[in-house]
Parts: sequence; C-alpha cells; structure tokens
Amino acid sequence: MFGIMRITARHLLYFAALADEGSFGAAARAVSISQPALSMQIRDLEAALGGKLVERMPSGLKLTRLGREVLPRARRVLAEMAEIEALPRRGQGLSGQLNIGVIPTVAPYILPVALTRLRASDLTLDIRVREAQTNVLLDILDKGRLDAALVALPVSGADLDVRPLFEDRFLLAGSRARIERLAGEGGAVAPKPAELDPEQLLLLDEGHCLADQAIAACGLDPGRRRVDLGASSLATLCGLVAQGFGLTLLPEIAVMSETASAPDMALHRFAAPEPGRTLALVRRAGQEGETDWFEALASLFANAGETLLARARTAVPA
Repeated sequence: MFGIMRITARHLLYFAALADEGSFGAAARAVSISQPALSMQIRDLEAALGGKLVERMPSGLKLTRLGREVLPRARRVLAEMAEIEALPRRGQGLSGQLNIGVIPTVAPYILPVALTRLRASDLTLDIRVREAQTNVLLDILDKGRLDAALVALPVSGADLDVRPLFEDRFLLAGSRARIERLAGEGGAVAPKPAELDPEQLLLLDEGHCLADQAIAACGLDPGRRRVDLGASSLATLCGLVAQGFGLTLLPEIAVMSETASAPDMALHRFAAPEPGRTLALVRRAGQEGETDWFEALASLFANAGETLLARARTAVPA
C-alpha cells in the first residue's frame, strides 16, 4: 500500500524512457535530467514495487519479468495523463501546447507555410514538432506523446482517427537531357511510371513510405532495388538527378523548394492517372469530445497543402 502511494508520474515517465532508449545515459538525455538523477528515480520505483525492473547485460539493458509487466501499464497511465492535460483544449480550438509529428518527406515543405499560419492565429500557441518516419510517429502517438501526426496513407491501426487532407501527385524528376529524351520534342510525351527503367530510379532509403509508394507506382519488385543510395532526404536525390545521376519521383508539395535549390533539375508530369499519395492527419481514437482543435489543425494543413499544390501545378502544368 505504502509502496504504491510513493509511485509518481515522473517515475513512470523515466522508466518508459529507459525502456525506449535502452541505456541510462540516452534515457537521461531524452527526459533532460542527469544520469545519476534518473538512476535514483528508477531505484526509488524499484523500491516502491519491491523488485528489479531492469538488468544490466553486456549487450545493454534488459527488462525483468516485473519490468515487462509494469511497462505497458506505465504507458497507459502516461497516455491518460496526456489526455487529461489536453482537456483544456476542448472547445477552444488551437490553443495551449500542441505536439505534432510529421514525416520527413512532408515536414520541410508544409511546415514553413502551416506554422506561419498557426502562429498568426495565436502567438501564445506552444508548438512542438517531431519529424520521423511513419512507424516511429505512430508509436509515439500511441504512447500519448503526440497530439496528432501528419502522414501518408495507408496507415495501420484500428485505434486511429484519420482525416484525409489532399492528394499529392508525383512528378518525374531528372536532368534536362534525360527528361527531354523521355518526353520527346516539346515535352509532348507523358511517360507512365511502369515504363521507367528501374536501374535508373533513385529512391530514399528503406523505411521511408515515399520509397514504398514510388516502388508501387512503378510496378517494381520491392525486393529488387538495384539503385540503393541510402539517401535520407529528397534534397539529396534532387541534387543527384539534376546532375544526371538517374531519375526520381518528386511530390508536388516539394516542387517549389527543390527546384529552387536544384535549378538544373527538370520535371515532367506522368500520363493520367498520375501516381500520388494521400496525406492525412491522424490522432488516437476515442477523443470525440475534442474535435475543435483537431478539425482546425486538419483544415490548416489542408489549406497549406493546397497552396503548395497550386504553385506546383502552375510551375509544371498538366
């Protein structure tokens, strides 16, 4: 009884961070405290529970049986506390603190537009952004450490509230010489994704959903990627293809930014139906009483996306 009374949310937060990071040093950095302070909090939690939560192994930390039983319960408590902290936003629209996740192939393009508009709506709004791949964002969202995430569909998980925002089409990007050869004189020919030589197609490294979508759009065998650069950004791919190193698929929302930084790159539209992806805002399900802020945020991202799409479609018309 007395041990249970001594357990605090801070104990649970530090234990969850330790389980996530796998070491005391990394966990301490993740929660912004010193390593000795984190170790002390974990020892206090173990004393309250009457057993060890972690074992130090040569390969790193390992959760004990008690640790494995405590961890999912700790995550549920922390997620519920995040919900409680979000209660003041009910009926108040976008206000207070907002934790948003965005995938890397969207963040550099939509955030400068969207965040400017968010700030304009409320200068006191505390916006915190986490940029990561989809699986990471969904995991953090599930743990209650994000309010919402901007991702590309489809996403797995029955416990998600999904708001589709807009369709982001793919354009063919390459050097001017390559694009002219594919498009013919005057750019009259609109190639099909399946007609591209897979040997010439440059993609992002494994784990990026855009790479998977490009593979699907081009009808390629996912296990037969012969050009694998390990590139982690579209900017890297655009710089390479602009200099004649293959071709890539560029989303419309990235057109204005990447053509400005890679002026030698040429773009061409595919034949209809153009390949693309649907971007959506997601949050944990079961928050029906908090629709105002989520709907407002979805509308803001949708409008920011439409602004970028309009610019791209003016620059590279169908």
